[in-house]
Amino acid sequence: MKPKKRIKGKTVKVYCVKCKTLLYKYRKQGTGHLLKCYKNRIAKDFTQGNLKCPKCEEQFAREAMIHGSPASKIIQGKVFVRK
Repeated sequence: MKPKKRIKGKTVKVYCVKCKTLLYKYRKQGTGHLLKCYKNRIAKDFTQGNLKCPKCEEQFAREAMIHGSPASKIIQGKVFVRK
């Protein structure tokens, strides 16, 4: 059995702009804006995986395959990030 690979990066919290609800705890790598969230880097998912805010039901991302990995493409202006 292989050991799990440790994912580097700082953990950031992703919130809904409309109602300020916590959506994800995400291990972000690099500097810059959050454009996509790879599924394997999501530390904790508060949305039950449906890409909608649990409180206001606003869709904040779309499903995508990026470089062969499942990801969520963030819709501009729907979320904000804090450390």
